[in-house]
Amino acid sequence: MASLEAKFPQNPPLKTQKLVLGAQIGLRILTIAFTLAATWVVLTSRQSTMAFGIPVDARYSYSPTFKFLAFANAIVCVLSVLSLLLVFFLCRQGSNPVKFYYLFLHDLSMTLLVLAGSAAATAEGNIGRNGNTHSGWMPVCDYVGKFCNKMTTSVILSYLAFACLVMLTILSASNSRLIQV
Repeated sequence: MASLEAKFPQNPPLKTQKLVLGAQIGLRILTIAFTLAATWVVLTSRQSTMAFGIPVDARYSYSPTFKFLAFANAIVCVLSVLSLLLVFFLCRQGSNPVKFYYLFLHDLSMTLLVLAGSAAATAEGNIGRNGNTHSGWMPVCDYVGKFCNKMTTSVILSYLAFACLVMLTILSASNSRLIQV
């Protein structure tokens, strides 16, 4: 048993702590960038065109799903900025596993929020791009292709933010696993 404890020390070396801190900061900055860009793309996406002599106007605000995507990304962007500041604060105070547990819960909730918005927008975007023949819904991306491409870009950026948040959640969970009861 003593040899097992010697192989896996309780406190990781300082170099490892700095590497984890650098990864946390880098991933949080990427998350901020991806969610800010996704929010901006959604909020600025609109297109007006004519289809069969009828004016067609496509805006994100016409769809509750796209509104949810925009607001979910905006909320996660703000919370990511706050969590970045929290990581700097935790860095100054030293690593306390209990504090990293709260950061884990925070990262997990942001991950789920981005995933919910991305998944909902993906489902609606699929119907807009391909239609649904069983329900009689025609594809609309043939008429408002610029709008559809912008929304696709926003969803891709949201999934990239989701990937960063999953990695952050894993990092936070691994830092909080040292809690002693």
